[in-house]
Amino acid sequence: MKILACALLLALGQSTPPGPNIIVILADDVGYGDLSCYGATKVKTPHLDRLAKEGLRFTDGHSPAGTCTPTRYALLTGEYAWRKKGTGILPGDAAMIVEPGRDTLPSVLKKAGYATGAVGKWHLGLTEGKPDWNVEIKPGPREIGFDRHFLIPATGDRVPCVYVEDGKVADLDPADPIRVSYGTPIGDEPTGKNNPELLTVMKHSHGHDNTIVNGIGRIGFMTGGKSARWKDEDMADVLAKKAVEYIEANKDRRFFLYFATHDIHVPRVPHKRFQGTSGCGTRGDAIHQLDFQVGAVLEALDRLGLAKDTLVVFSSDNGPVIDDGYQDGAVKDLGDHKPAGPLSGGKYSDFEGGTRVPFLARWPARVKPGTSDALVCQVDFLASFAKLNGRSETGADGQDTLAALLGESKTGRETLVEQAKSLSLRQGTWKLIPGKEPKLFQLADDLGETKNLAATRPEKVAEMTALLEKIKAR
Repeated sequence: MKILACALLLALGQSTPPGPNIIVILADDVGYGDLSCYGATKVKTPHLDRLAKEGLRFTDGHSPAGTCTPTRYALLTGEYAWRKKGTGILPGDAAMIVEPGRDTLPSVLKKAGYATGAVGKWHLGLTEGKPDWNVEIKPGPREIGFDRHFLIPATGDRVPCVYVEDGKVADLDPADPIRVSYGTPIGDEPTGKNNPELLTVMKHSHGHDNTIVNGIGRIGFMTGGKSARWKDEDMADVLAKKAVEYIEANKDRRFFLYFATHDIHVPRVPHKRFQGTSGCGTRGDAIHQLDFQVGAVLEALDRLGLAKDTLVVFSSDNGPVIDDGYQDGAVKDLGDHKPAGPLSGGKYSDFEGGTRVPFLARWPARVKPGTSDALVCQVDFLASFAKLNGRSETGADGQDTLAALLGESKTGRETLVEQAKSLSLRQGTWKLIPGKEPKLFQLADDLGETKNLAATRPEKVAEMTALLEKIKAR
């Protein structure tokens, strides 16, 4: 089979890509302190700990933004999302914000000869306008470089609560068409606002009071598609199975898999086998379920003999959030668990906890195990993985940090723009949060950002403010 695969590539005018298989696992809302390999004691993450032990654990690894959609946009395009209007957190019926025809991480790797697949949370919009969920959905992932996809269109708390597989809603009954609205209510299905007695799984704490699906109120209104609706507690199993199936289907050629888990985003509804297994409630149980999904991927690589020549990168789309709209006990059951570890802030925040996240890289054939303090970011995946395959595409803001990602250099980025409520700037270990009352921190001895040095170092504030403006104008 391996010989046949190589022959097919040669017949298409392509050679076997020089780089390894590449799997990017992007978790959702997982903070710097949420994994045991980053110091957590209440939760146990043995599979992620294995990645850390057998690969590189980064202490200064970042998502490009403190929320999900802009991070995913930047990861796939190599361009900071703040450069493009309309890249904030999207509704579930948004048009696709990554335009077909541009260089993307999957399209660049596809040019290099890789099979390309996406499994899990999308949240980048679909089609050119409002999607019609009852016909072929395009443009979508295929139009920006993915050969195959199995997706949650937006998030688990937004309608439509269905999977999209290769451009079509999976298991849809044509006699029960889907309609979605993010404005006026449609259909006659109960809502969390009007029928709170039907919220049998969990109630909302803020928002999330529209159409009820599986006993949970969602954002947005939906009617139809009953046979296609997901079961929340089965979602992790379904996504892990699809990821493993993709690996199995492409085991005889180079492949790229973008596996974006839903865990640990709300609504947190872990399968019953994970319920009560952590020391910090439903949110901790969801972390255990996330670890299971990572373990399923690692087991598949071991079983198929692919582990040695596969680069696996794990990270999160932003920092942690506790109460994000549902009464799931996350605040009450947190105990002394610190989701952001020693950092200040979390999801939505300008502080380091908004974008400094777990960041692991394993490639047994090349990466030596250890810890790295290099400043690295997901916006550089396109440039770095292109370089790994002898290509030169970078995206508008991506940099080749391959040597740092592989542990061959202790130096990563010199500067990084962090997007949250505002745009902050990292310059080495300096951090500037600009504004009328700017905040300046020296993270080398103040990781928790507790000592604002702006008043005593006005020249550094001025220097970094000018540099940020220069980057913005580029």
